[in-house]
Amino acid sequence: MKSAFFAFLFLSLSFSFQLLGQSQTTLQGYVYSAKDQQPLIGATVSLAETSLGAVTDANGFFKIEKIPTQTYKVEARFVGFKPQVKFNVIVRSAGNAELIFGLEEVLDELDAVVVTASPFPAKIENPNSIQNLSREEIATYPGGNNDIAKVVQSLPGVSGSVGFRNDIIIRGGGPSENVYYLDGVEIPNINHFATQGSAGGPVGLLNVSFIEDVTLSTSSFSAKYDNALSGVLQFNQRNGNSRNRNLNFRLGASEAALTFEGPLALPKEDEQAKTTFIISARRSYLQFLFKLIDLPFLPDYWDYQYKVDHKIDERNEISLIGVGSIDNFSVNASDDITEEQQATLDQIPIIEQWTSTLGLSWKHRMNNGFLRTTLSGNVLNNEFVRYSDNIAENGLLFSNNSREVEQKLRVEATKFLGDWSLSYGLSIQRAEYQNSTFDNENSINFNSEIDFYKYGVFAQAAKSFINNKLDVSFGIRNDVDSFTDNGTGDMAHFSPRLSLAYHLSEKLTLNAATGRYFKIPPYTILGFRSNTGELLNQDADYIRTDHYVMGLEYLPRLSTRFTIEGFYKRYSNYPVSIRNGVSLANLGGDFEVFGSENISSIGKGRAYGAEFLYQQKLNKRFYGILAYTLFWSEYTDLNDTGYRPALWDNRHLLTFTGGYKLNNNWELGVRNRFLGKAPFVPVNIEATEDSYPTIINDYDRLGNERLRAYNSLDVRIDKKWNYTNWSLNLFVEVTNLLGSKLPQAPQYGLDLDDNGEVIMPRSLIEIPDTNNGSTIPTFGIVIDF
Repeated sequence: MKSAFFAFLFLSLSFSFQLLGQSQTTLQGYVYSAKDQQPLIGATVSLAETSLGAVTDANGFFKIEKIPTQTYKVEARFVGFKPQVKFNVIVRSAGNAELIFGLEEVLDELDAVVVTASPFPAKIENPNSIQNLSREEIATYPGGNNDIAKVVQSLPGVSGSVGFRNDIIIRGGGPSENVYYLDGVEIPNINHFATQGSAGGPVGLLNVSFIEDVTLSTSSFSAKYDNALSGVLQFNQRNGNSRNRNLNFRLGASEAALTFEGPLALPKEDEQAKTTFIISARRSYLQFLFKLIDLPFLPDYWDYQYKVDHKIDERNEISLIGVGSIDNFSVNASDDITEEQQATLDQIPIIEQWTSTLGLSWKHRMNNGFLRTTLSGNVLNNEFVRYSDNIAENGLLFSNNSREVEQKLRVEATKFLGDWSLSYGLSIQRAEYQNSTFDNENSINFNSEIDFYKYGVFAQAAKSFINNKLDVSFGIRNDVDSFTDNGTGDMAHFSPRLSLAYHLSEKLTLNAATGRYFKIPPYTILGFRSNTGELLNQDADYIRTDHYVMGLEYLPRLSTRFTIEGFYKRYSNYPVSIRNGVSLANLGGDFEVFGSENISSIGKGRAYGAEFLYQQKLNKRFYGILAYTLFWSEYTDLNDTGYRPALWDNRHLLTFTGGYKLNNNWELGVRNRFLGKAPFVPVNIEATEDSYPTIINDYDRLGNERLRAYNSLDVRIDKKWNYTNWSLNLFVEVTNLLGSKLPQAPQYGLDLDDNGEVIMPRSLIEIPDTNNGSTIPTFGIVIDF
């Protein structure tokens, strides 16, 4: 019934507005040299299969006018540079983001034919295990609710938690093994209600309206990145519009967002604004919906995001970047409560959390390169409480009141010396961590405060050989710190990395990479103390992983890409819990505090498998990604009894995400996602009867049982209208169209009588699985002024 209502509403609006649209608008942007970011004067920018185009001015700026509002392929050309094509550029009557082209120099000017630059990511230092999604691919992702963390799960090797979580699991590694960068500024959290010590949560906090593209590296990390074991996610934000001020309103399934952008001072017609901005605020309304339908918990959040860019002169520019969140997770007791809702009320935490990241970046262009200096700071404040009676907040079971503060300085220089590309730099980081923890079940009660520095240096060199057929990149990095017992060793964390790419032909490339990577344990581990105040984990080692990757890339045409890769990751020094004997690689994917316990750095692990990818940029109205990964993920425990399957060991990951452009600005998007059977940790029934509502898991049985496989189909329909000075986009999403049941481990609660009172002597019963995998229709609105 709900689906029919939304379809009727959608079609009615389409009919009502059909006669109001206007059909022409303007598209503008800049063309630069990718090597040194200098503007290219006189470059031509054209819309494929039309006669429309423009030439760049002295600032590299172009402006194409009187464009019919539809989807285009846009191409930029300049003599001595490879042409570049942007696919799936949606031109609206208002709210068009500026297009930025970075053209690569032609290495051999004697070539009779100049090959157009590939739209797929492939850097000489990162030739494999790298994927990219454009702005439009992110904005129209089916079932993602404009959540970038969910969108990334369409890429090969990436899975996520099923249900009310938003963890990013890359090639079988834990959710705490990834790092995130926003325009070069490291951000520790990309989710609301983030698990402290890890990164996952239920809802992403980055506004999709800011994002130019997102790049994921699952191996071959550049030497400038530290603390990455499984993945590096780079979110590239667009600059605010340099000529016009625009307003964007977005209403989704869980929140409303307002974004404002433009030049700080409106420039003259033939001038470029020196200062631009883009700023947004988002507010959830899930708490109102959840209360209306009597769900037992109420997630309430705000977030904000901004970016200011200022061009000082032709060689210097600065950027100010900020993002933050305010989260409140509370309980909701209804009058008519089910057994399942009562168990949820008993076991969920009460969370008050806020985060803030601020970064200032200065870029200086030199004659043969550039220098980038970034100063940033971030704060996580987390209050996490559970009671034996969460409703009345009586009987304190667990309390964690903590604060993490980081200040970071990164300096990176890039120089081009003939055919060589050389990057080198350093990083300095100060970390402050304060924590007050009470854990009734494990008799823990301590206060902790630590303050230390971490230093890193790196260098990376790259060059092409054999008439540019062989690309070689070699990097080194070393990190030390002033806190851990092993952190001051001169070369204790020396991490070399090497990548090779051999171009068998213009369309076929063989690539390989190997590297060693380190990650310092999270502050929750380093700051853990005994009840007498003794630091118990100061002897923790950095977690180490060695990557080995080999693959083939085939580009049959400009818009199409096939890749196949084999990978092997070997872990050592992984923290293992002294309390329950399990590797911490299996933790961090729930609503707890990750790592706040005594550990031993004796764990080992391995994740290995193969990936296949087919990616099609928009061509003849169709675009899509088909990704399949077969993998194994295993870790050792405290007793070193051999490798056991990890919680993330799904074995099979299969996703298809695609879209089809229909006439009159209609678009259909589809996502199908299959996850193989994942292991789970059974509950220790006997121990939990005594500790309830604290659940005691039986980690000795990890891997003995698996959840059922999961297949979900999501569909999205978009319709766009264009009017004078504003545009409207309505979309309907149907999540879990097939009604697939969510795989979940058995849930337990106390046996209750008809009045909801505990039956004595109390006993634990399994809660019936009432999760029927509902099909959920939602709609959204995007308005640009």
